[in-house]
Amino acid sequence: MRKIFYYVLFLFPLLLNSQAKNNDKKVLMVVSSYGKDLGATRPGYEFDEFSQAYLIFKNNGLTIDIASPKGGNVEADKFNREKEYNKAVLEDTKALSLLNNTKATANINAENYNAIYIVGGKGAMFDLPYDPSLQDIILNLYNRKETVISSVCHGPASFVNIKNKDEFIIKDVEITGFCNIEEELFGKKWVQEFPFSLESKLKSRGAIFKQTDFMLSKIAVSGKFITGQNPFSTTRSAEAVVKSLGLTPVKRTLYKDEKSVYLIQDLLNKKKSFVWAEKELLNNKSSYDIQIIAVYGYYKILAAKNNREELATGIELVELTTPHFFNEHLQFLIAKTYNTLGKKEKAIEVLNELISKNLIKEEAQKLLQNINNSSN
Repeated sequence: MRKIFYYVLFLFPLLLNSQAKNNDKKVLMVVSSYGKDLGATRPGYEFDEFSQAYLIFKNNGLTIDIASPKGGNVEADKFNREKEYNKAVLEDTKALSLLNNTKATANINAENYNAIYIVGGKGAMFDLPYDPSLQDIILNLYNRKETVISSVCHGPASFVNIKNKDEFIIKDVEITGFCNIEEELFGKKWVQEFPFSLESKLKSRGAIFKQTDFMLSKIAVSGKFITGQNPFSTTRSAEAVVKSLGLTPVKRTLYKDEKSVYLIQDLLNKKKSFVWAEKELLNNKSSYDIQIIAVYGYYKILAAKNNREELATGIELVELTTPHFFNEHLQFLIAKTYNTLGKKEKAIEVLNELISKNLIKEEAQKLLQNINNSSN
């Protein structure tokens, strides 16, 4: 009885205080105000990035506010509403209220926040670097102790014009963000209108730019700064913020697309073998987004140019998914790539399969004839 009394009198209040400390941590999420017509007229913020980070902050007991340069309602680019994390946020009335009524950065008191997390999306390139109120907020966090300055994808564009006295705040800081090769492969719609190249501008400001292969997970933690390279770096960057605030991130189940990207990364880094991956997809197909793996192989081939090793890796990634996801255009690219590598028998095998299935038959027959003619 005395032990129970001791617990209630002394330990229980300590546990409550510990929880209260978690709830005292406040993070300001910032999104672009630039978007219009779901990104058709003007690019906005990436909802996928917002929702994944928001859920991590929420589930780890952080208090969240959302701000934008103009305040009020903000528009994301078109996104998949059926993805698990997006559905969770769309069903969260508080999250939707915060998005529909974002605080204007001019009305933010930076002293109220322990961390800032700047969501990416192409809209971030157009308004966030030129918002003086956002610059003041970031500079306030920069000059205070035990604070975190974080962003993902195009979010680091917010940092490029901020100086502390006469020096850019990112000088000699390790930073990552949407890199030039990713812009080349995936940014074709708006990249010509960007005021600058993100990677190049960060480097020109003295940042030490870090990156991994395109669209794979990469975060950089350097002093107060935590940055993520691309949308697939969101969860890790958000959990790094939680850790930097002195908390242990709660355990969670990996999302399908997240898990798929980690599988690709393990294969490219040779931490796992393609034999292992074949068995893994066979046994746990429902845990992965097979199309992401296949499409990554497609872009790997496109980015490889004349690098034979990269071309071969792209083929392996596509063929890894072929038993689970068959796309005739991917298969035609495989045949062309085999031909480029001089593996004509493999190319012919793929083309004959397309012809037998009556899939892009005319193109397949034309390439087959060219291969046969070149062999004679």
